[in-house]
Amino acid sequence: MSVFIHHIATAVPSTCYPQSYARDRMKEQMKSRKAKHLVNFIYNQSAVDQRFSAIDSFGGNDPDSLFQEGEDGCWIEPTTAQRNQVYCLKAKNLAADVVQQLLDKAEEFDPKQITHIVTVSCTGFFNPGIDYHLIRLLGLNPSVQRYHLGFMGCYAAFPAIRMADQFCTADPNAVVLVLCLELCSLHLQLDETKPEGLVASSLFGDGAAAALISARKPRQDTGHYEIIRHASAIVPAGEQDMAWEIGDHGFNIVLSSYVPKILGANIGGLVQELLQEVGLDFHELAAWAVHPGGKTILDKVGESLGLDPARLQVSRDILREFGNMSSATILFVLKRMLDHGTPANHGPTCAMAFGPGLTVEMSILELVAPTLDPALPQGSDLKSSAILEMPQDLSCLVPVK
Repeated sequence: MSVFIHHIATAVPSTCYPQSYARDRMKEQMKSRKAKHLVNFIYNQSAVDQRFSAIDSFGGNDPDSLFQEGEDGCWIEPTTAQRNQVYCLKAKNLAADVVQQLLDKAEEFDPKQITHIVTVSCTGFFNPGIDYHLIRLLGLNPSVQRYHLGFMGCYAAFPAIRMADQFCTADPNAVVLVLCLELCSLHLQLDETKPEGLVASSLFGDGAAAALISARKPRQDTGHYEIIRHASAIVPAGEQDMAWEIGDHGFNIVLSSYVPKILGANIGGLVQELLQEVGLDFHELAAWAVHPGGKTILDKVGESLGLDPARLQVSRDILREFGNMSSATILFVLKRMLDHGTPANHGPTCAMAFGPGLTVEMSILELVAPTLDPALPQGSDLKSSAILEMPQDLSCLVPVK
């Protein structure tokens, strides 16, 4: 029995920070000349143009600002509890927004038919959780089975999709809502003695993505993914190089410069094992959906797999437009590919993401393009994807100092 990802929706907070603005504000917070130069270099090399944040302003005299400005002009780092309070407030609204978008797209599904909700987040906690509030806010069936995958990191969308696949395989009538929501910017770290925190501050942004999964036959006028196979792997050599911990002033990331090298040295063999399981050759893959954990990670993965740079362009576009939104990011990539899929570029897709451990999660998905009316213009090719979920220019809101 086949299981399908019918629809994907994405959403971001309303506040947008161009990377140049974020860079200059971070430089103001660094005391040493060396740290200022380091921030300048890291941000300029990030391949990120803009990011969205649940934080509406930094510093200044705004009493509601999470990062208050001290007498010396430097931001006062909020406690973990203060950061989590903002998460509780902002996550509910962003979750309702993205799920409502999903339900509006999924006209063939009655929201009351949703049988399972799987929520994913590693950037905050509260209970009753997002799943509970979605049922109340959107009028879902109160008997929905609810599950939460917490604190797993950037790869967590894949365990969620795998859970949905298993639910639908066990019960052909199951309709599963998967929601990945991350407010990474709440955990901004200002310690100039920890370069990994400064690197994270240049990469991570906020966003949410939702997917509807079932074993129902999909509509022919919309694109979809058929789920073929999943694979999980651990690369023990990277255990100390990527980690996510709870500190007194937010969540702390360990992200060493060795991560891209470790991934590059191992990803080829892991992909080959997965392809052998499904009887595919490397050249039969039509598309690659790679989690854009950072520019160097995409460079190393592409180099190790011998991919033409254009094969990872969608991942690079998402990184440039949104940054790394942890677990939600891969669904942004898959949605972009789905939106611009045409009969010319559909087929087997290798999707992957990476996280603490070093953990690698992968899936083989069959990208099925919509059946289009030949009288209408055809969609754009993946290699020249330029239609964005948000405006491409940087004229979005820049908070005033």
